[in-house]
Amino acid sequence: MTPAARTAPRGPGGADWRDVPLAPVVLLFGPEDFIASRATDDVRRKLRAHNPELETTSLDAAHYTAGRLGMVASPSLFSEPKLIEVSALASMSDDFLQDALAYIKDPAPDVTLLLVHAGGTRGKKLLDALKALGAPRIECLPFKKDNEKMQFVSTEFSLARRRIDAEAVRALVAAVGASLSELAAACSQLIADTSGMVSTDMVDKYYGGRVEATAFRVADAALAGNAPVALSTLRHALATGVDPVPLVGALAMKVRQVAKVHGVRGSSAQLARDLGMSPWQVDSARRDAAHWSPPGLATAIKVLAEADAQVKGEAKDPVYAVEHAVMVIATEARR
Repeated sequence: MTPAARTAPRGPGGADWRDVPLAPVVLLFGPEDFIASRATDDVRRKLRAHNPELETTSLDAAHYTAGRLGMVASPSLFSEPKLIEVSALASMSDDFLQDALAYIKDPAPDVTLLLVHAGGTRGKKLLDALKALGAPRIECLPFKKDNEKMQFVSTEFSLARRRIDAEAVRALVAAVGASLSELAAACSQLIADTSGMVSTDMVDKYYGGRVEATAFRVADAALAGNAPVALSTLRHALATGVDPVPLVGALAMKVRQVAKVHGVRGSSAQLARDLGMSPWQVDSARRDAAHWSPPGLATAIKVLAEADAQVKGEAKDPVYAVEHAVMVIATEARR
C-alpha cells in the first residue's frame, strides 16, 4: 500500500507545512504561495521516496472539463502511483466542484489528490466535506508578525544545521522580511555562501543596502543618541535613492516601542503579550529606553508627526524634514 492510501488523520487543522501528512486527499488552504509551494514539494518528495516512478498530473480547477479528474485518477497500464495537483480552487468551476465531491467519497487507490485553495468561500461545500472526512488541511497563511518571521529564519538555519545569532536574525527580517519567499531565498544564500556562525556583519554585507535594513540602522543609531552615525547612514541612504517615507516610518515605530516600555516593569514575555510586541522587540526597546526621559519621548513623537506629514507632501524639502527629525531625536536621546 502506498502512503497515499493510508487513512487521513482526523481534524482539518494543525498539520505542519514542513511535514505534510500523506493521505488520499490533502488540502493546502490560504493565500501564501511560498508555503503552498513548500508543502507541495514536501508531498512530492515523500511520494517519490516511496516510489520513484510516481506519475504527476496538474489540473486547473478554474478551467476544468467535466470528467477529467476521474480519467486522470484511473489506473495506468503499469499501475504507477499518482499525484494529482489541482490549483485555482478559489476559482473552481461547478464541474470541478461536482466531480471533486464525488471523488473524495471513494478516492482511487494509489492516488494522492493535492488540492490548492488560495482562500475565500468558493467551494465551501467541498471544504466542509473534506473537513468531515478528516482530510489533512495545511494552513498557508502569510507571516505578519516579526516574531513569526524570526522563528522561520531560525528554523531554516536549524534544519540546515547552521547557526545564526539573534541580532543577525533580526537584521535579516528587517532587510527582506516583507516577502516570505525572499526571506527564504536570503536564508539559502547565507547558508550556501558563508561558514560558521552567521553574524549581523554577514547579513549587512549581503543585504545591508535594502531599504528596510537602512531605515532600521538609522533608527537604531538615532534612538541610541548616536547623531553622527544616524546622520551619515541617513545621508548615504538618501543619496542612493531611498525614499524618506520608510525612514520616518522606521523611526516612528521605534519611538512608539520605546514609549510603550518606558518605565513599565515585568518580564519580556509578559510585556510582549500585554503590549502586542515580540520579546526581542521589548528587550531592544528597553535598551533604547535607558537613553530617554518622558519629556524627550514627547518631543520625539511630536517631531515625527510633523516629519511624517512633511515627507508625505506638506513640505517642499522632505529630505530636510527627515534630517531634522533624526537630529532632534538623537539630541533628545542624549539628555
